[in-house]
Amino acid sequence: MTPEQVLQIAAQGVAAATPYLLAALGETFGQRAGVFNLGVDGVMLMGAFGGFYVALQTGSPLLGVAVAMLIGALMGILMAVSSVTLKAPQGISGIGLYMFGLGLSTLLFETLVRSPVPLRTGFDRVPIPILSDLPILGNIAFNQNVMVYAAFLLVPMAWFVLNKTVFGLNIRAVGQNPQAADSLGINVDRVRYLALIIGGVLGGAAGASLSLAQTKIFQENMTNGIGFIAVALVYFGGWSPMGVMFGALLFSIVTTLQLWLQALGVQISPSLITMLPSVMTIVALIIAVRLYRTGTPAALGKPYRRDEA
Repeated sequence: MTPEQVLQIAAQGVAAATPYLLAALGETFGQRAGVFNLGVDGVMLMGAFGGFYVALQTGSPLLGVAVAMLIGALMGILMAVSSVTLKAPQGISGIGLYMFGLGLSTLLFETLVRSPVPLRTGFDRVPIPILSDLPILGNIAFNQNVMVYAAFLLVPMAWFVLNKTVFGLNIRAVGQNPQAADSLGINVDRVRYLALIIGGVLGGAAGASLSLAQTKIFQENMTNGIGFIAVALVYFGGWSPMGVMFGALLFSIVTTLQLWLQALGVQISPSLITMLPSVMTIVALIIAVRLYRTGTPAALGKPYRRDEA
């Protein structure tokens, strides 16, 4: 493998990290508030289709992203109604949301589009002046599309919100000890609703990054399980935006590498190469369990009932 190919893999890996990163950052907010959402993949599929269809009809990818984020917010509300208001088991609610998103996105695609149609416009690369000319790093980090830049800029923003704002303090308090938070006048349900809506918005944007920037096309079940991997990345990253970012980069580069190995005809069983991302997910979860045994939000996965406090 030549140095040029290594740089290409790195650049493609950074771009491929975008949907993982956006979805995992959104899931971080929900989990820090005590709610894990296994329906992220369904949210992404709905965002991917909604963004694609709007861009296809209007020619505006920006409007497509806005609609994808709105759809994601509605999906987040749906998850909140089920798991926060109705106190349904979060795992079952999440799987239900995933199946709903998968089925509805497929139905809408078959009804409104019928067959894969490439977009005429989408998010193309936008080199950043001067920075894109830097050796090595320039082409990897500063010659990407706007969705990539936005995803990585959201990392410090998410860290700031979670760690340096009252809202972030409320999220962490609700996820750690909702009874204590309630006693201090924090509306637990409201905070969890907002956290899930934020997660839905970012999940919808993650789906739009697939259909509007990476592939510029929509296909049934095009996420291929990215949403479930995003949930694992939150654990791997220790519920920290920075940790999630490093996990997303690691996973996307490994995924890109497996595609390159197949293209280069490396003498390894294709089945073994295809297994690499799944193996990485399992290894990441094992590492997370070992490293963050005491760092998990104490109320994660537990519905809060005021009358039982």
